[in-house]
Amino acid sequence: LVPSLRLTGAIDGELLILRGGRVQSFNVLQQRLNRKVVSPKLIKEFPIHLRAYDLLGDDENDLRELPFAERRERLETFVAKLGDPRIDLSPTVPFASWDALTTARADPASAGAGDDAEAVEGVMLKRRDAPYLPGRPKGQWWKWKRDPHIIDAVLMYAQRGHGKRSSYYSDYTFGVWTEGETGDELVPVGKAYFGFTDEELLQIDRFVRRNTTEKFGPVRHVVHEGDKGLVLEVAFEGLQRSPRHKSGVAMRFPRISRLRWDKPPREADRLETLERMLKAEAAEIEV
Repeated sequence: LVPSLRLTGAIDGELLILRGGRVQSFNVLQQRLNRKVVSPKLIKEFPIHLRAYDLLGDDENDLRELPFAERRERLETFVAKLGDPRIDLSPTVPFASWDALTTARADPASAGAGDDAEAVEGVMLKRRDAPYLPGRPKGQWWKWKRDPHIIDAVLMYAQRGHGKRSSYYSDYTFGVWTEGETGDELVPVGKAYFGFTDEELLQIDRFVRRNTTEKFGPVRHVVHEGDKGLVLEVAFEGLQRSPRHKSGVAMRFPRISRLRWDKPPREADRLETLERMLKAEAAEIEV
């Protein structure tokens, strides 16, 4: 906020890192997050920016009951008064048909995203008459992301879930192939616990129980060989380097999108595929 104006309010938005006027990837943002001490060097290398989506309060006024269209107008006025280059508005996306919106979602550059096109993850649809409600209310707004990356990975380990899933093995660690000292081996690249239906959960749970080879406390080691195992189609938003994984990479927001009972484990993807994706993302950031 600009101290001289003494403006107060509550903004719903997204923290970003901007370099040269361009939004950086989530991996870059993570370099600034969760730091106990934010040094001047860190602030300079990872300058924080706020992209405003909504206005919940203006001075002493609670705006949450107002329709979104009116809140948006007030947001535009509020941000303009701030005059802070570190805060800007998320652009609106005009569309005359669902086909036009689908095109804009798939190709943000065509919808006016400009230099930020590669960083855009999707669109947020909000009813113009919708109040601002807590939680995830159905029918008021909808986050429609761009199509995720997809790979085929092999189930390696499983753990019981929590709450209603405490009786089922619903947390899955999966891996891809890479060349090891004695030939191809699987290395973990992620863990997922959603994306599948209740029926698919029962199928995977049954497979885990029937194909466990070892137990390590709550973790079950599931058979994963070239011709024996379960292939999972995994969707994810992006990749980053990770010293915690033997593979050296980790996925952002992975989820199970399909069970590949038709595919033997030996036909799952390789680590080289993820490495190419990672290099491509890094190249986009540097441009």
